[in-house]
Order: sequence, then C-alpha cells, then structure tokens
Amino acid sequence: MAEAKPITNYRVTDHACEEMARRQIAEEDVAQVLAGPEQTETIREGRKVYQSRLQSGEPPRTYLLRVFVDTDRVPPEVVTVYRTSKVAKYWREEHESDL
Repeated sequence: MAEAKPITNYRVTDHACEEMARRQIAEEDVAQVLAGPEQTETIREGRKVYQSRLQSGEPPRTYLLRVFVDTDRVPPEVVTVYRTSKVAKYWREEHESDL
C-alpha cells in the first residue's frame, strides 16, 4: 500500500453523503480515517483509498472503513465510503521486504 498524507481539509460529494446516510456511516468516522489512515492504496492516478479498522456493534466487531478520495483536486473530494466485515480481503500485511 502506498503512503499518503493525512487529509484534514476535504469536500464530501453528494454521492458520498448519500452513501454515508444509507450505510449509516458517521462523518466523524470518515474524518478520523482521512486524518490518520492505517493504510492507503492508489487506485489510479488522482484517486486513493484511505482505510482503517474500526469497532462497531454490540458485541463489538471489527470492520474496515474504506474512504475513496480524489486527491487531484483542491480540496480533495470524498467520492464514496463503505464499511465491510471482509477485512482480510482488503487488508495488506506488511512484509519485511516491503520495509
């Protein structure tokens, strides 16, 4: 996964707002992931995914919150957001050779 700078100033697109509401994802959680992602990945030139593991529910379960950001704009734009329980599918373990 590529390194990316923390994002504190950003715009949330209408689509992302709708998806956050539909998926019951708090804007505070999105802000937390953008400010301090555990991992980032470049999807294509100008688009990155910021992701972090979060605890949610009762009993608490670990979910991965993935925030897709167009970084080639000022300010960067959040284009969509989703939460998944399939953490292993998207999580990349660092290998010693990657360090």
